Amino acid sequence: METKYYIPLGQLCKYYQVEVSFFDELDDVGLIEIATIGEAPSLHEDAINRVEKMIRLHRELDVNAEGIDVIFNLMDKVKMLQEQLNALQERLKLYE
Repeated sequence: METKYYIPLGQLCKYYQVEVSFFDELDDVGLIEIATIGEAPSLHEDAINRVEKMIRLHRELDVNAEGIDVIFNLMDKVKMLQEQLNALQERLKLYE
């Protein structure tokens, strides 16, 4: 496991000015996966974009971790439905 791809939560908390408890709540809900690298809880760098969206939802709209989970589930469903719609439109073009 490459540790260079993991960012310690302490650094993320300082950078984004959030408490460690916020990341713990996201982990409890299953939105992120906190890994322990050495003795430091860390987050994989691939999760940073999603975490930034979660922080914005939390700060700007005062949404809790459970609400963020609902929003992300709905966004995933909308994306899936949009992809299905695009595929159906392409198939429809074949018959026109």
